[in-house]
Amino acid sequence: MKKNKISKNWIKKQHRDIFVRRSKIEGFRSRAVYKISEIDKKFKILKNKKTLIDLGAAPGSWTQYAAKNIKNGKILSIDLNDMEPIQGATLIKGDFTEIEYQKQIKNFFNSKIDVVISDMAANTTGNKNLDAIWTGNLCKEAILFAKEILNKNGHFVSKIFMGSIFNEILSESKSVFKEVRIFKPESSRKISKENYIICKFLR
Repeated sequence: MKKNKISKNWIKKQHRDIFVRRSKIEGFRSRAVYKISEIDKKFKILKNKKTLIDLGAAPGSWTQYAAKNIKNGKILSIDLNDMEPIQGATLIKGDFTEIEYQKQIKNFFNSKIDVVISDMAANTTGNKNLDAIWTGNLCKEAILFAKEILNKNGHFVSKIFMGSIFNEILSESKSVFKEVRIFKPESSRKISKENYIICKFLR
């Protein structure tokens, strides 16, 4: 009964959510598109950029946004789950933390790239502290990969949950990038602990 009640409440919230309705009208796969849109408008993540990888991309709304805003570039998206094709992007099913897929990504671009974005979150357990740690570890993996694949002027964006691992991630980011900012988009639900870390220019 409790699970059904939670599911019904979630469905009601989705129906009332202006960003859910807007994403359907505008042809995006999820409301998450408005998070990257806000981040891009504020921090100019995609300005004059030509190469981008979207980590944990499914269902693909961040990739859709990137494809609309990067013309004549190279966009690659990777996720553990299947995704429907997106015009202007190449999709890979796999785990970006595995060496074989990292090699595949590097071979695809064959050079350092401009942007790494990630809206990854670990599957929730109901324990907010544990969820924050697991998602934080994904963010740390993404930072390490960004350090390898980004060019000196590269940009990095990742979801991050406020929690016990937050300061560790912040410290790691500052050791890798010259500019580090934390931002919560308006389209991020107020009850959510999610924020986004925006990093620029490798040290």
